[in-house]
Amino acid sequence: MALPESPASLQAAGRQSPVRADLVQLLVLAWPVVLARLGIMAMGLCDALVVGRYSAKELGYHALGWAPTSVVVTMVVGLLTGVQVMTARAIGEGRRHETGAVLRRGLSYSVWIGAVSTVVLLIAGPPFLHSINLAPDLADGATRPLIIFSLSLPGYAFSVAASFWLEGLARPKPAAVMMWIANGVNLVVDLLLVPGTFGLPALGAVGGAWATATARTFLAVALLAYIVRMPEARELGVFDKPIRDRPAEAEQRRIGFGAGASNFFEVASFAGMNLIAGWIGGLAVAAWAIALNVVAIIFMVPLGLSTAAAVLVGRYYGARDFKGVERAGVISFAVAVAFAVLVSLIVWPLARLMSSGYTSDPATLAIAAPAVALSCLFLIPDALQVVCAQTLRARGDVWVPSVTHLASYVVVMSPLAWWLAIPMKLGVNGIVWAVIIASFLSAGLLLGRFRQLGLRGR
Repeated sequence: MALPESPASLQAAGRQSPVRADLVQLLVLAWPVVLARLGIMAMGLCDALVVGRYSAKELGYHALGWAPTSVVVTMVVGLLTGVQVMTARAIGEGRRHETGAVLRRGLSYSVWIGAVSTVVLLIAGPPFLHSINLAPDLADGATRPLIIFSLSLPGYAFSVAASFWLEGLARPKPAAVMMWIANGVNLVVDLLLVPGTFGLPALGAVGGAWATATARTFLAVALLAYIVRMPEARELGVFDKPIRDRPAEAEQRRIGFGAGASNFFEVASFAGMNLIAGWIGGLAVAAWAIALNVVAIIFMVPLGLSTAAAVLVGRYYGARDFKGVERAGVISFAVAVAFAVLVSLIVWPLARLMSSGYTSDPATLAIAAPAVALSCLFLIPDALQVVCAQTLRARGDVWVPSVTHLASYVVVMSPLAWWLAIPMKLGVNGIVWAVIIASFLSAGLLLGRFRQLGLRGR
């Protein structure tokens, strides 16, 4: 089931109330997007499980090698957010053919973003790991997977642009299907290379990195092949060289720059939590990696919901229906809170069982299980802040979410995590408490901004 051309079409037909119509459309779009986002995390989960079961030490290498690239990966998602938003707006304005121009600009941006990201990480990544007071064996062990993760970034950026375009068209199912096929590719390579099977050498964390790189490349090729074979590709302008439209180009970049900066601030701060854990010790790195991976998998649901909310709000915004913008936003927030409450009640009592899926090492489990349980306290504000940030971008408010994330996660969370974890001797739980406080701050500021724009009628 695809979304109708206009978010108001069901209402105009008199079949459903505005609230019910928006809720139905939100959920119809959200579930395949959520599956796609869960596919992203499933790939990381698969790597962590296979590497962690092979060796807790190798899991630490994998987590530290992933940390610098995770900043770039999430920033790439932000920089290409304009593809999704501008596609949804074009549909809301009734300009379907213009979506091809949005895609072509997005793919062009993705090539440059991926190439530059790879070069920067290859040059600066290894020296960075060796300059942050990590134990020499941790820095050396993390450098090898870091290099391989860096090489996978061009394919990753290309796949993001393609999938965002399909989501902006309200056709997220193909991207979700391709993502889960890519997960199958990732699992096969993991099982071959991490422990070493069929006579292959055991590569540990390096094998996990090669699995991710292979799967990302496959996904980029598969999505491009699907798009060019779409029956309506010509109608959507996929093969037409777009007429130069500088205002549209600038708006697409502006949305991307704002979202990219916002994602950079948030993810760089979370990557910094890996460094703080590294200063505590190797077991703390593994324990924090487990807690963060559990929470990140859960976070994929509100992240996918935020995409659905942005598409729905973007269509209302393109049609200049500001009452629809407000209604769609509030409905999205309510769904995000309901999900977060439900999953918190599940995770809290099962924290140790979930942690034991990553490692059987008793010392690591003793640190990881309490951290996973405590992390339930930030699931609600974290879900709210990501959905609210995307709805603000969809209605043209690009930079306030970026400033909010800078204040919450860089200015507040980073130093607070260090203080609670090391001087206050709370260890990994101190890091989690810092995330809780920052998430509540971020959610409060963003909800206040959404309300302020609603009162202004924007």
